[in-house]
Amino acid sequence: MRELPVVGSPPAERADAALNRRRILRAAARLIAARGPEAVSMDEVAREAGVGVGTVYRRFGDRARLVFAVIDDRERDFQAAFLRGPPPLGPGATPPERLRAFLHALADRTEAQAELLLMAEADPPDARFRDGSYGLYHMHLAMLIGRIRPGADTDYLADALLAPLAANLFLHQRRTRGMPLDRVKAGLDALAAGIGRTRPDPD
Repeated sequence: MRELPVVGSPPAERADAALNRRRILRAAARLIAARGPEAVSMDEVAREAGVGVGTVYRRFGDRARLVFAVIDDRERDFQAAFLRGPPPLGPGATPPERLRAFLHALADRTEAQAELLLMAEADPPDARFRDGSYGLYHMHLAMLIGRIRPGADTDYLADALLAPLAANLFLHQRRTRGMPLDRVKAGLDALAAGIGRTRPDPD
C-alpha cells in the first residue's frame, strides 16, 4: 500500500535536491506521456532532466518507484485543489456544485494519468481501495453526499460514484468504446443528480 501523499509542502530538503526532484519528475512525466511507462528508462529520464543517472537512482531507487512518484506528485496538486482551492472544486460552493466539480476534476486527473493509475491499481487486485488517496476521495464524497441528502447511505454512494473512475473501466470506455471525455462527465453528472433526488415512497 502506498502512503497517502501529504497535501502541502514536501518534506524539508536542500534547495538543490528539491530542484533536482522537480526536474526528474517533470522529465519522467513528459516521457511517460509521450511513450508510456513501460518504454521509459532511468537513463532517459536522467538525460531529459539534465541530471546524472545516479541522482535518479539515489532519489527514487527504481523505475516503479519513479512512476509512483509521478502519480503522487500530481496527486498532491489535486488534493490541494479540492481541499482548500478556489470554488467550486474547493470550499465556498454549494455541496452539489462541489460534488460535480470534484467528479469532473477527478475525470480529468484520471485522463491525464490513466495508464499509470492502471498500473498502480492492478497489483494487488484490491490496490485501488488500499491506496490512501481512495480513502480521502471517499471521505470527501461521503461528506458532500451527506450534506446533499441527509440520512443517505453515504459510504455506499461514495463508492458508487468512484466506481466509474477506476482506471481499467475508464480506459475501456475511452479507448475500446471510444467515449469522449465529455460523455464520461455527462454520465457522472447523471449519477450525481440522482443522489439529490427524493427517494420514491415505497408504497
